[in-house]
Amino acid sequence: MSLRVVFMGTPDFAVPTLAEIVGQGHEVVACYTRAPAPAGRGMAERPSPVHKLADGFGIPVLTPKSLRTQDAAEIFRSHGADVAVVVAYGMILPQAILDAPELGCLNLHASLLPRWRGAAPIQRAIMAGDRETGVAVMKMEAGLDTGPVAMVERVAISPDMNAGQLHDALMGLGADLMVRALAALSRGALTFTPQPEEGVTYAAKINAGDAELGWSLPARRAHDQVRGLAPFPGAFFRLDAGRGPERVKVLETRVVEDAESGGALPGTLLDGEGTVACGQGALRLVTVQRAGKAAMSAGEWLRGARIAPGTRLVAD
Repeated sequence: MSLRVVFMGTPDFAVPTLAEIVGQGHEVVACYTRAPAPAGRGMAERPSPVHKLADGFGIPVLTPKSLRTQDAAEIFRSHGADVAVVVAYGMILPQAILDAPELGCLNLHASLLPRWRGAAPIQRAIMAGDRETGVAVMKMEAGLDTGPVAMVERVAISPDMNAGQLHDALMGLGADLMVRALAALSRGALTFTPQPEEGVTYAAKINAGDAELGWSLPARRAHDQVRGLAPFPGAFFRLDAGRGPERVKVLETRVVEDAESGGALPGTLLDGEGTVACGQGALRLVTVQRAGKAAMSAGEWLRGARIAPGTRLVAD
């Protein structure tokens, strides 16, 4: 049985889920997304990825600045939706919205709840060195990602997987999981289990301080920081290579298991191959990106900038 669905999402991560819901024959009666935002060199307003897809399907798109007004609640109720599906929408849903659909609001969250509730579960899982994560379909309630969980799919995190790669893996898996959840919901067969009280962690939004490369960390931890922030926003250090201080992003690294730092301070370049001393062990730079430039191999950058072993690559 098809359902009347209000879809609420904004970034690329939400796009496959909307496409799958439409493809399975559900009636998406409205799409809520964040308003177009200035982007690019000309700072022209660009609609969100979900907005573009909804336009292509001919789905009415709404971009309210707030859902907390009486008018917003009345408009939402007027859709007559059976269920709302929320995927990285970017706005808190007040109780009046949560209560509006007859079958509630389902959220696709990119973690194994209750681990990594919050804004940046993909990045935080990698930065913490987790070996596994996943996607979960949860019934939304007033708390932050606290609702009961209906379905889960797990994904292994390999030692060199970055946030972009994990994002793409979870994006497709999550879309399939959500349409399976809707199919069960339409049959009255979707059951929910409360989240355990133990194991709760919070995935705080990534800020500038998170991106400053921690050379004083053990090499494995610094490697996790790099891959958890790649490709965006990218871990970085600062260096004056003769043209004044500049920020250099580190997009890819490898742990050097048998490196000898010789007592060098963390952040010291040990050789011409891009090996850098850490608090314990060393990390080899593989791909870097100077501000305003294309990404390049670390070796190419070191040779072009004439950066000699012994130079300190600092984060502050």
